Amino acid sequence: MPTALTHPGVYLEELPGGARPIAGVSTSTTAFVDFFSKGPVDAPMAIDSFDAFTAHFNGLDQRSEASYGLMQYFLNGGQRAFVLRVAPGAAASGVTFQNSGNNIIRVDAIDPGLWGDDLEVGIETFGVAPTNVFNVVVRHIRNVDGQDRVVAAESHLNLTMQENGARYAPTTVNNASRLVRVTDSGQAAGTANRPQPTQTAAGISAAAIINNPSAAGFTPLASGGDGNQPTAAQINAALPLLDLMAPQVFNMMSIPRMARLDAAAGATPNAVSVIGAATTFCRARRAFLLIDPPTVVATMAQIQTWMNVAAVGATRDRNNAYFFPPIEIPDPLSEGRPRVVSPSGTVAGVYARTDGERGIWKAPAGTEARVRGGDVVGPPLTDADSGVLNPLGVNALRSFPVFGNVLWGARTGDGADQLASEWKYVPVRRTALYLEESLVQGLRWVVFEPNDEPLWAQIRLNVGAFMQTLFRKGAFQGRTPREAYLVRCDRTTTTQADIDNGVVNILIGFAPLKPAEFVVIQIQQLTAQAAA
Repeated sequence: MPTALTHPGVYLEELPGGARPIAGVSTSTTAFVDFFSKGPVDAPMAIDSFDAFTAHFNGLDQRSEASYGLMQYFLNGGQRAFVLRVAPGAAASGVTFQNSGNNIIRVDAIDPGLWGDDLEVGIETFGVAPTNVFNVVVRHIRNVDGQDRVVAAESHLNLTMQENGARYAPTTVNNASRLVRVTDSGQAAGTANRPQPTQTAAGISAAAIINNPSAAGFTPLASGGDGNQPTAAQINAALPLLDLMAPQVFNMMSIPRMARLDAAAGATPNAVSVIGAATTFCRARRAFLLIDPPTVVATMAQIQTWMNVAAVGATRDRNNAYFFPPIEIPDPLSEGRPRVVSPSGTVAGVYARTDGERGIWKAPAGTEARVRGGDVVGPPLTDADSGVLNPLGVNALRSFPVFGNVLWGARTGDGADQLASEWKYVPVRRTALYLEESLVQGLRWVVFEPNDEPLWAQIRLNVGAFMQTLFRKGAFQGRTPREAYLVRCDRTTTTQADIDNGVVNILIGFAPLKPAEFVVIQIQQLTAQAAA
């Protein structure tokens, strides 16, 4: 009621309705982990298009399996990705400037990589005193169609080396630049071994000179390095860095490099190591791993043998799935010559497209799950081949007349017939993960609320509304809400002992939709009956 009733009359008070809507989380944000020639190292970045990937990570690179996976991901319907660059030994290009007053600044490329050697920096009027005003001009020069062209340029004007100044060079440049980072190295003390490039000419900030690749007065950055393709151990060690994206979450993971870590078709210990580590990581974060078998596992006989290796069997999980065979695409970096690529990036795109068009509860397989931009490698798999792979829990990529290349399997790593798992099917498991993550995010407000019937009623109201919305979209089996789902939070789920221990228990059940994996058609002859 109002805090003070001081005079006769009508008082107005707004009461909370108890509604705290639960929003469903994204279902198709995919994390890609691999070597790239550009971009932040060991710091994941969110991107929403292949153009954005090209801008930040240099696009396709024949050393990077995931660069092709990302191209296929966005081509097949992907909308959002987290990209984690793992490039051991990568170094940023840089150059040091010093004036006669021993003021020293270091200019480095914003990200490590050989690409930084294409940057040039010009400094105009780098005065002796820290308060002297100067300009920094940065150009990115690349060879385009046989000619050097300025593809990007920046001018940072009226800078000083005065730390408390409004235009202090490191702060001003680093806040604005997409190409470089500037460091103040202070006053030199014994600078004989420091690089001292030739100082630039006046007038360097004029636009016509900035855009002229042959203009004098610019100093190139040097000593950049792309780093090395990561080993299995280095990939595994990098995975926790994806947690830096919190509170944003990813729902799927693709590590195309796992397919090329081993040179023989045996137990493939390096691939198995990455699969195991990535599966454990995904399971703890309610995400789903898309597995690329090693490229050396290239035939039906080899994939059967590989799936029956004990070490591979140990990686089976309800939060992962295996795909075979790989895909062949025209390589833009080799004049369109065929290149075999790992299928997980393509599959992630198809999953994302299916989620958007039909919902996460629809199996991302069948004639609608068409593969864009590539062809299945090797002779087309037959029904008999599918009959071998399906019971093993391997999802086939197949080619059919009219429909073309499609995903033809929707089983999790636990989907082998012998395992008899309740998490046999991909859409069932991914629907559960979607519910779990949405409810975890949507019920954080419950923490520290008074643990009694008013709270339980609010929980039932909000969770029930969320589940009812999904029921109306066709996410569950059942003709009525009672048949499709249940939400329970009351004295039957939370005892007095639970309350005393600060625990509230919420029971949520759902009747999942399972794919029509086997369609049986019965035909019977009818004998004509004589008319009465």
